[in-house]
Formats: sequence, C-alpha cells, structure tokens
Amino acid sequence: MRLLHTMLRVGNLEESLKFYCDVLGMKLLRKKDYPGGEFTLAFIGYGDESENSVIELTYNWGVEKYDLGNAYGHIALGVDDIYSTCDEIKKLGGKVTREPGPMKHGSTVIAFVEDPDGYKVELIQIKNQNSAPQEESAEQLVSK
Repeated sequence: MRLLHTMLRVGNLEESLKFYCDVLGMKLLRKKDYPGGEFTLAFIGYGDESENSVIELTYNWGVEKYDLGNAYGHIALGVDDIYSTCDEIKKLGGKVTREPGPMKHGSTVIAFVEDPDGYKVELIQIKNQNSAPQEESAEQLVSK
C-alpha cells in the first residue's frame, strides 16, 4: 500500500490552483469537470501520481466557503531553505502565518502558510537534500 492523495474542498478552484501551483510550485497534473455531480476535481503535486502522493482539490459548484472545523491539522512540505522559501511565498502574495523558527519545545525549524481557503501548510526545514525532514518525536509534537 501507499498513500495516493489527500482531498481538500475549496471554494474557488482558480485561486487555489494559483496558490498551490504559482506560490508553492506544484504542478496541475489533471483536472476534470463532472457536470452530472456538479463538481470539478484537480490533482496537483510535485511529481507524477504513479510515484508521488498528491493533493486532490475538490470544487463543488456553487459552494464558495467551508467550515474547516477543528479536526483538520495541516499539510507538511519539506523545504531546503525555509527562510528564502517564506520570503518567496510572501513576494508571490502568499500568507505566512508563522515566520520560520524552531518549533515550540523542540529544535526543528518550521513555518506555516495559509491557502486561500484557510488550510494550513507547514514548511519544515530539511537537514540535507537527501533526507526526510528531521521532525520531533510524537511526544514533542503533542505540545506544539
């Protein structure tokens, strides 16, 4: 088994595509309208779906806003240089809601940005390009 995608419902598909593709550098992999169901699906990511997990943006026609609730956490992206990444995101009109710095009660350098619907995206500084982000242990993350 492998993780295929995460689905987010969005109120304005074009704004969301602009954020994820133009600001965060993802690519639109495929997009399809479903007139019978009155919705559009757009799959975005950093690589082909055959080898990478992606995000499915679901736009239900006529729905402009969702209540995000309190169960959703965030999407996490590993970045090589978190400080220049946040500067570039701001320059492109993105909203940085937590500036880069060590996480509370830990040493991992993180930042948060927000997409047009209010979904949080965590940026995590990667220690080196050939490794996964060095995240804190589960106990340390609970108190974040």
